[in-house]
Amino acid sequence: MSDHECTDDGRYIIVKGQKWRATDPHIPERLRSELVKELMTARRLVKTRGDDVRFRVQDAKVALGERGEPWWEPTEAGQKDRLAAAIRALLRQREGATICPSDAARIVGGDTWRDLMDLARQVAAELSEERQIRITQKGEVVDADARGPIRLGPGENLRLGAG
Repeated sequence: MSDHECTDDGRYIIVKGQKWRATDPHIPERLRSELVKELMTARRLVKTRGDDVRFRVQDAKVALGERGEPWWEPTEAGQKDRLAAAIRALLRQREGATICPSDAARIVGGDTWRDLMDLARQVAAELSEERQIRITQKGEVVDADARGPIRLGPGENLRLGAG
């Protein structure tokens, strides 16, 4: 964003005189990069496939903090929305590979991501009920209330919008 002017508080960037919400600066670089790649992929898909795949742009932008609730004024409802969007966006970007719920928590919570782990698991349980994701442990599908480390993978109802 070095080629764009930022507001003093860092919450917005100015592009051609128009103010746009900035990406949440607390997202770790590795995860921010993945979300930006997903956003670029989604934008290319919109150009070729139209509005039917616009949900991918929405998920990536919500995960980045550029849409939805302002990242600097988090509420539990807004954090749940961002966690769900981050999970879906990362799963699409990783094309079938699993993710750790802590990846979504790190995106939404920055340095205090551990405080969001219970909420991230709750969101994962809700997405699992909707069959958007599957929850695994040691490669086996488990219930959302499984204790210990879990992984999240794409479920049969995760909208991909590709192909």
